[in-house]
Amino acid sequence: MFEKILIANRGEIALRIQRACREMGIKTVAVHSEADADTKYVKLADESVCIGPAPSIQSYLNMPAIISAAEVTDAQAIHPGYGFLAENADFAERVEKSGFVFIGPRPETIRLMGDKVSAKNAMKKAGVPCVPGSNGALPESPEEIKEIARAIGYPVIIKASGGGGGRGMRVVHTEAALLNAVIVTRNEAQTAFGNPMLYVEKFMENPRHIEFQVLADEYRNVIWLGERDCSMQRRHQKIIEEAPALFISSRLRDKIGSRCSDACRRIGYRGVGTFEFLFENNEFYFIEMNTRLQVEHPVTEATTGIDLVQEQIRVAAGEKLRIRQKDIALKGHAIECRINAEDPYKLTPCAGRITQYHAPGGPGIRVDSHIYNNYVVPAYYDSLIGKVIAYGDNRDQAIARMRIALSEMAIEGINTNIPLHLDLLSDAAFLRGGTTIHYLEQKLAAHNKIKKD
Repeated sequence: MFEKILIANRGEIALRIQRACREMGIKTVAVHSEADADTKYVKLADESVCIGPAPSIQSYLNMPAIISAAEVTDAQAIHPGYGFLAENADFAERVEKSGFVFIGPRPETIRLMGDKVSAKNAMKKAGVPCVPGSNGALPESPEEIKEIARAIGYPVIIKASGGGGGRGMRVVHTEAALLNAVIVTRNEAQTAFGNPMLYVEKFMENPRHIEFQVLADEYRNVIWLGERDCSMQRRHQKIIEEAPALFISSRLRDKIGSRCSDACRRIGYRGVGTFEFLFENNEFYFIEMNTRLQVEHPVTEATTGIDLVQEQIRVAAGEKLRIRQKDIALKGHAIECRINAEDPYKLTPCAGRITQYHAPGGPGIRVDSHIYNNYVVPAYYDSLIGKVIAYGDNRDQAIARMRIALSEMAIEGINTNIPLHLDLLSDAAFLRGGTTIHYLEQKLAAHNKIKKD
């Protein structure tokens, strides 16, 4: 087992990884930007290294600075968390070539699954159902592009092959709008991801977003740990996730979970990962794989009793999985609310000083957050400042506990999306369950229209 791990991230996930390491007796190195020098996880780390100014490109995306920090602190492994460099194959490769262990999949696996075209092709070969779409990247010929879209049937969605985080996507409803959408998305993909390659898929009108968690060691032992419903999202960004997903038969769940495990064996996957699907008319369609730890991993931890971060570390250290598929028993229901520093309905980010903070508690409540009284939320990074996870024997109990927790939670000095969460927790459609990925955006649009009028 590692003696010291460098955590190449910030915020709540840096603290989460640090806690897992401390429980395992592993020392930690916190790297931080100048803006994050006074954060809780930096103070609690065994060692800390400033890797640059506040902007991400000069700090958390600065590969040479992160690797140098690992060298000067004699760390043995680097945990990338999520976001930033977590799914960057070049970073994983540089980490390994520098003599450190990258706590994640191999660089070649990240490349394979990070490119949406190659990922879909790999999944098709593994028998994982995929969204109908182009066979490979879109050609340059306008006429060929039109033919592909006609064959799929409108509406379609244009996607960047190297995209992620909800960027590099554009829905097209008519052939007249197709070519312009391709040009705009191609330029956006080149600028944002350095890869202009695009592909096109059928745009599903009312799907849900369901994802399956997997865990694999380097000896081709693979397990899947249930699924999560992440349909409550806006701008392709999730804000509420829950496990298990409602209205999915155990037979279908087992079928898709087994295929995800088989796909991992086929590609030689190592570490934690998540297969993301659109679910419509009782059918699953693969859209992408996240080759990292997910923001919403706590709901799976709650329903399985397995610490995913610790297992991720053990696998990276070369240990065999200690858990077999027959040992996985999904129990109860868990819901996660992402707490963002933003206007709850306009979604505009809100940086600034937190003048008062009170975390909720009670049975079945977990809070993953790095904030504290007088913490200054910087303007340079993602607006996520914490997560509240509620667990119960069933969904109704989990929702009731979440309502109580959020009503107790106090964050003053900045705007947060807690009012939106409380609104959703009393929303009739959410209470019924099974809302589609479009529901929240439609609700927000209606709310903002009423306010404007």
